[in-house]
Amino acid sequence: MEQFLRLFSGLNGKFESLSPAARTLLVSGAALAILRLLVGHRPKGRSAYYVSDLAKVVGKRPVDVPAAEIAHAEYDVIVIGGGTSGCALAARLSEDPNIRVLLLEAGGSGAALRDSSTPAGFGRLLFNKKHVHGLRTEPQTAAGGKVNFWPRAKMLGGCSSINAQMAQYGAPSDFDQWAEYTNDPSWAWKNFSKYFRKFESYQPHPAHPHIDAATRGAAGPVHIGFYNTVTQTSKAFVDACVGVGIERRGDFCGGEGTGGVGRIMTYVDKKYTRVSSETAYLTTDVLQRENLTVAINATVTRILFDTIKDEGTGEKKQQAAGVEFAREKGGQWWEAFASKEVVLCAGAVHSPHILMRSGIGPPSHISSFLLPLYHPLPGVGQNLTDHPVIDLSFASLHTSAKFLKPSSVVDVLRVLWSVLRYRVGWGGALAMNFGEGAAFVRSDDKSLLKGIGEGVGEEGGKDLVDIVDSTSGVGAPDLEIFSTPFAYKDHGQFFFDVHTYALHVYLLRPLSTGEVLLQGSSPWEQPSVNPNYLTHPSDLAKLIHGIRLSLLIARTPPLSSILDHSCTRPDLDHQLHLLTDEELERVVRERVETVYHPVGTCRMGPGDGKGGDGGDVVDSRLRVFGVGGLRVCDASVFPWIVSGHTAGACFAIAEKLADEMKAEFRAARLG
Repeated sequence: MEQFLRLFSGLNGKFESLSPAARTLLVSGAALAILRLLVGHRPKGRSAYYVSDLAKVVGKRPVDVPAAEIAHAEYDVIVIGGGTSGCALAARLSEDPNIRVLLLEAGGSGAALRDSSTPAGFGRLLFNKKHVHGLRTEPQTAAGGKVNFWPRAKMLGGCSSINAQMAQYGAPSDFDQWAEYTNDPSWAWKNFSKYFRKFESYQPHPAHPHIDAATRGAAGPVHIGFYNTVTQTSKAFVDACVGVGIERRGDFCGGEGTGGVGRIMTYVDKKYTRVSSETAYLTTDVLQRENLTVAINATVTRILFDTIKDEGTGEKKQQAAGVEFAREKGGQWWEAFASKEVVLCAGAVHSPHILMRSGIGPPSHISSFLLPLYHPLPGVGQNLTDHPVIDLSFASLHTSAKFLKPSSVVDVLRVLWSVLRYRVGWGGALAMNFGEGAAFVRSDDKSLLKGIGEGVGEEGGKDLVDIVDSTSGVGAPDLEIFSTPFAYKDHGQFFFDVHTYALHVYLLRPLSTGEVLLQGSSPWEQPSVNPNYLTHPSDLAKLIHGIRLSLLIARTPPLSSILDHSCTRPDLDHQLHLLTDEELERVVRERVETVYHPVGTCRMGPGDGKGGDGGDVVDSRLRVFGVGGLRVCDASVFPWIVSGHTAGACFAIAEKLADEMKAEFRAARLG
């Protein structure tokens, strides 16, 4: 490859002599050619089973007859949203041939997109309006009024089709906390963990013989392992973390514990291909089931209800009967009906949006948009929680993969070589997931406080003693520091003009919460999202601490020898360790971004004995309080955000709910 590049070095010199406009045109043309290579030869087979003619999924029923009383109703269960949880739930429910399932997805197939299936390609999709909802937050009052970009996937697989494929699930005590809050021991880790094992298919790697395969699932549909490409700089990051006192960890989700540092497992299979909820659960064998219909480009505009009498109290209540959906604004709309249940799996933004659009939620808010109120639930859209992240960028003395956004002829040639290498099954740069290594720590770990300098009690600055402990247990972390092989800004839209390396610190258990609200009565108007970053003072203090720890790691061997700490460029962070806490506070407020993990807007809980008036939206079996035949199954039900990455818990809650619903339906049949 290097000889090949030297052969074309003369071409690069000629390229540099061109005008800026000519260089841009040439590189853009080359990038387009590369894109065609990437998107060519899309996977076939799966898409042939998806229904795009929405008229074919419509159910029929006589006027004024409740859906539950129609023996010939087209479906038993309608699943709204084919995201991380939705694909899993629909596939598992349809394992029972007696359950007729309709899955409605607003977008198309994620697996059909090369930028999704190629591990390194997902950044190209974040600003693609066809496949991703490019939401913007409300101005963040504690972050200088900045408006943050908040992408949410619009495709089968949901955000499992566009995430960084990092397979870490949080701390066991996270789920013990869920069990305690809901008064339901089935959510405790000792009971709930079987559903993580159920979705897993751990793929042993010869370079990682230390992993105890007995603690991981082996027969599930979701392949996990170490088959992504990692850089030498990432390995230096792990060693530097060990150098500052962080324990080396081989498996964050095994029996060793959650804290520590190591290479992180990924949802990437042995062929260096992303494993999403769609590719794992909606296989061609599953899609051939006669009792499963998967409709794409079908946006649910509202849930339909019947008014029925409660058999116990005799009081009237709302029963979910079906859904209304359409392909596009101003186009034809259709209705489909479910004889048993409707399950919302539209995610932490769009599940509450659909509920409120359907008349379930805060009464005054719904009424302000002249929408009919079917059932008051004040907690819908509240408790929005996200992991806030701060990016740190450094000049690197090693060659990085910045050529993936080509700016020269040599860069174009490197990309072409990477495409060829990936296509023949050799992995390489396109098999990177970017989140290569990670450290999970507690901000109050006194063994890590030494050497950080200002910002910790003994060294001066702010004292962490008074900071609120938001972790779920003694061994659970509240900070994650992960590395990427090069630095970027604006969610990957901007690459630096020099070789770089980056560390990213994010708060695992923030105390700041926000809300999702309607912005209009139209189903096509995106909701308002306001995560309220940094409104709790503990969040700010912990992130400052995380930055100081990250800067210490960056200046610790062997990572320190790879980074150019003589660099004084103001847009890089080699001098950041010289700042005071007050100056770092400004840095945090200026830079805070999402790490794409919103949860909590349809919170699961006991309901405080008030049927949801206490802020809870669903019970421990994910049934919406006060409404029959309606459940929610996605990250919106998390009572608290997990101490890590959210996709695993989304798979697991779908596995759990599918088992419970199948058991309920089976008992009713046997009756």
